Amino acid sequence: MFRRLALVIFAVLLSACETTRVNHDFDASRDFAGYRSWSWKEPALQYRPDDPRIKSDLTEQRIRQAVGEQLDQRGLRPAVAGGKADVKVQAYLIVDNRQQQVSTNYGGGWGGPWHGGFWGGPGYTETRSVDYQVATIQIDLLDGKDGKLVWRGSAEQMVNDGSTPAERSAAINQAVAKLMTAYPPK
Repeated sequence: MFRRLALVIFAVLLSACETTRVNHDFDASRDFAGYRSWSWKEPALQYRPDDPRIKSDLTEQRIRQAVGEQLDQRGLRPAVAGGKADVKVQAYLIVDNRQQQVSTNYGGGWGGPWHGGFWGGPGYTETRSVDYQVATIQIDLLDGKDGKLVWRGSAEQMVNDGSTPAERSAAINQAVAKLMTAYPPK
C-alpha cells in the first residue's frame, strides 16, 4: 500500500519537475527594434524572500551569465562602460513553498455482470499532502530613457535540492532560455 502511494507521489512530483511554466508580457506601444544595448539595473538580482539560504553569489553569477548570453543571441550588446543603455535589466529569484494534495483509491468492487457478478471489498481513499518548493526566475527589461517596464518574462520550475552545481547551471540556463523565447515580441 505504501509502495503504491510512494509511486503515485513520485510520479506526480516527477511530472511537475519536467514542466517549466513560462509567462511573458510587454508594452505593445514600444519599438523593440530600437533597443540595441543593455546594462544591469542594480541590484541586478533580487531575492524573494530575502533569505540567506537562497541568496548566493554563485546563483547570481549563473543568472547574470545566462541572461547576458540570451540577450546577446537576440542582438542586444552590453552598453559601453559609462555609456547609456537602451534597456536596463533586472532579475528576480522568487522561491515559494507550495503544497499539493495527492489522493489514492484502494479496494472497492471489481468485475461485472459478465464476470459472474461483482466481488471485492470496501474501498477507501487516502489523501496526503506533499510539500515542495517552486523557483521563479523573472527578467524585467526597462526602457533606458524613461525607466518604464517594457518587457517581462518569467519561468517557474520545481526546486531540486539534491542538484549538483552543473545541474543548477543547466537548470538556470534552460529556464532563462525558455523565458527569453518571446523576446523581442512579434
